[in-house]
Parts: sequence; C-alpha cells; structure tokens
Amino acid sequence: MAAHLLGIDVGTSGTKTILVDLKGKVIASAAESYPLLTPKPGWTEQDPEDWWRATKKTIRKVLKVSGVNAKSIKGIGFSGQMHGSVFLNRDHEVVRPCLLWNDNRTAEVCEEVTRHIGQKALHKAVSNPCLTGFTLPKVVWLKKHEPRSFEKVRHVILPKDYVRFRLTGEILTEVSDAAGTLMYDVRNNNWSGTILDGLGIPREFLPEVRGSQEVCGTITRMVAKETGLAEGTPCVGGAADQPAGAVGTGVVNHGQVMCSLGTSGVVFAATGAPQVDPKERLHTFNHAVPDTWYLMGCMLSAGGSLAWYRDHFADSERREARKRKIDVYEILMEKAARAPIGSEGLFFLPYLTGERSPHKDPYARGAFVGLSVRSTPDHLIRSIVEGVTFGLRDCLEVVRQQKVNVSEVRATGGGARSPFWRQVLADVLQAPIAILESEEGGAMGGAILASVGSGEY
Repeated sequence: MAAHLLGIDVGTSGTKTILVDLKGKVIASAAESYPLLTPKPGWTEQDPEDWWRATKKTIRKVLKVSGVNAKSIKGIGFSGQMHGSVFLNRDHEVVRPCLLWNDNRTAEVCEEVTRHIGQKALHKAVSNPCLTGFTLPKVVWLKKHEPRSFEKVRHVILPKDYVRFRLTGEILTEVSDAAGTLMYDVRNNNWSGTILDGLGIPREFLPEVRGSQEVCGTITRMVAKETGLAEGTPCVGGAADQPAGAVGTGVVNHGQVMCSLGTSGVVFAATGAPQVDPKERLHTFNHAVPDTWYLMGCMLSAGGSLAWYRDHFADSERREARKRKIDVYEILMEKAARAPIGSEGLFFLPYLTGERSPHKDPYARGAFVGLSVRSTPDHLIRSIVEGVTFGLRDCLEVVRQQKVNVSEVRATGGGARSPFWRQVLADVLQAPIAILESEEGGAMGGAILASVGSGEY
C-alpha cells in the first residue's frame, strides 16, 4: 500500500487540506472558507468552531476524491495563521471568539505593556516589540476589558493548535507558533517568566512546547468516525503559516530567503542563530526546523495595495477581463508593463493600513507622490508595483545589515505568478528570483513536517 501524508492549513479566509505522496505530489486538495467577524471597527475575530467544521469537511473531501485507504496516511501536519488567541475554559470549551492577528483593538494595551515591562526588558525577554498582532496584548486586553471571560480562561492556544486539539484531544503547541505570542523567549526556547510574571499571566495557561516535527497526539476514535481518518494516525506539531510556507519552499538553511507577495508582503530569512535587529525593524522568531531561527519583515499592504486599486479604480479593466475571460490582474500587469521604469517619477507609498516592517507606524498612510499631467493609469499601476517592491527591499536591506548573505530569493504568493512583477522584484531587490513549479504554501510545509515526525523521512 502506497504511503501518504496530510497537510492542513488553517488560514484566515479558509482551511485547505492536501493529500500528498512521499515524493510531494499532490493527490487531492480541498478548501473550505469561513467568515471574518468584525463586531467593531478595527476588530477581527473568528469562531474556532468554523475552523473545525472546515477541517472535517476538507478531510472528508480529499479522502473521497482520492479514494485512498485512510490507513495509508502515515502522518498529519499543520500550518496556521499566527498570533490568534483561542481562550479555553476548564472543560476545554471556547470562552469567546478568537482575536485574530489583524485585530487592532490592542493599540493602547501595547503601549501599556511596553511601559510596564520596559522596552529594553521586553526586547531582552522576547526579542520583539509589543505590536497589536501578537497574542500577548490580546490576553492582557481580555483581562482588562472582559474580566468575566478572563476568569473562565484556563488555556491560551493558537488557531492550528486548536484544530490539532480537536483531532487528538491533546493541548500542545510547537516552537514556531509559540515564538509569535510575545510570551516566548526565542533565544532560550522557553516561556518568558519576565513577561508572564510581570503581567500576572498564569504560566499554566500556556501549553507545553514541542518541536514542529514532533508527534503531538494521534487521531481519536470519535474523530476517526467523523472524518474517515484511521484511529491512531499521528499528528505532528506543524508550524505557523510563514515558517510552514518556508519549509514548503525549501527555505530552511542560513541565508535562504523567501518573499511572499500576498495581501501582505513578507520577507523571510532563515538564520542559523537568533539574530535580533537592535532597532526592532524586523521580527526574530524560531523556525520550524530544529536549531534554526528567522528574521521576518511584514508589509501590511503589498498585494492588498493592488487589490485596493482594482476594487476602486479598475472598472474598465474588470470589464475587459470578463470579456477576455482572464484574471483582471493579468490586465493590470499588462498596463503596468507599458509604463516606463520608474513610472516617470511617480512613486506610490504602500501604507494603506499603516505599516509593520521595517517602519513600525500604525498611523502611516499611503500616497501617490509625483503626479503630473503625463500620469496615466498605466503609470499608477506600475508605481503601485514598484512602491510595494521597494517596501520589500526596505525589509531585505535590514536582513543584509544583519550580515545575512542573500544569494537568492524564492518568490511565492499571487504577485509572484506575474512574470512582470518577478522582473521588477529581481531589479529592485538586486537578487535572482526563483519560483516553484507547484505552490501549496503552508499545507505542503505541514505535510513535510509530518513526513519527518512519522519517520517516513
């Protein structure tokens, strides 16, 4: 019987499950979306039960479509959106909807935490600044603003860890997701007493931390009946979405760099030691690979900037795309390519939702600078592509300042599918750009980690 692996990616817009063979060939794939809850401006939440329903549905679908024997699945791995706070009570029930990575309600809490702990002490303890995306300020916010809910809390876990808990009954996390909580000492690999004791967060709230490739439980009998999986199938820790994606693209050794062009833009550089930017322009986290870390810069509006233009100014391009039966982004890239390099002095500042890296400014705003009578839609579109790419270069330059020799950049995400944007990326980053023949992102990384943890590799 041929062996297989399962990779499950618990994303913000939906969950994706892939079934692969031991050579990494995708046998079957399924995705299921779920809603984003916005109860107030700047707040973003999700119901963890939606992740669980989507996970069960996609597992059943890949098993049905592939027709494989569930006993051939040797391991299951995970990828998931970072930072989200899942609060469980003593009975392991969800206390309230999960506060997500892009929830901005904690801006004041972040300032309070930084003042209380002290910026230098915070940096020494967890190697990162306190920003709204992290898990820590969400816990502090709950304690301050929803004390009745906080009184019920007995466990704080991450999104993918919740799904793994539902599959196995085990409450655990792994090093790469723990690193993104702002409660984990990424240099010494343990929960930070400085942070937890300083803010009155019980240490028992936080789960045991294991390696990303380590087995963290097996499929229970009840779940086997619900999903069609075989009881006892091992589930490994998996990884947060960015390191899982890096594993999936082969960015696992010191100096290898991945650039993701999705809604946000990410520069990810693997390092053989915890290299920390003293100016806190980039994040330092633990990689999913043992004894490896990474520097990460995250732009908030990369592909999102082009989506903003598409939604508000590209009516004619959308009509043309429907007529030609192609993606509207192909039309936008065609128009951008018609404008000269540099867009005749027109430059776009891609700060539509503030900025995270390397400019920590939630109040930064975007702009077109250098508009003239010669500026056309072609110029505007090209300037967006160039402006976003220069923002990514800002991040990459900080990586280079940390003595990381960048020999190649592996590009992923929707923007990387455009030959035009890849060329702009190569020109601006001054580095060769490589792409993958098949891109499955974090789900593939999860499957690869499962192959290691199950002993297949």
